[in-house]
Amino acid sequence: MALSAEELIEIEQLLADDGADTGSFVDLPRRFPQLAWVRCDASDVADQPFRQFPHFDLHLLDGSDHCVRITADPTRATGIVLAKRN
Repeated sequence: MALSAEELIEIEQLLADDGADTGSFVDLPRRFPQLAWVRCDASDVADQPFRQFPHFDLHLLDGSDHCVRITADPTRATGIVLAKRN
């Protein structure tokens, strides 16, 4: 199932909070169980983030084809990569 515009807005609002931290990663998959979730260090991702927040870079995953890849197109996103910045 693709990420809806409303879901993306809600995720962005949660991550934009200066208080968002690693605990956010635990809460987000519970709130959006239809999406695939990956957490990693920002240095592990070479692609440009879709959005940047105080503590995380947000990358969108496209799993609609055989191979999963990072996408900049929210209409193709089936998952999220939260890349923690130090």
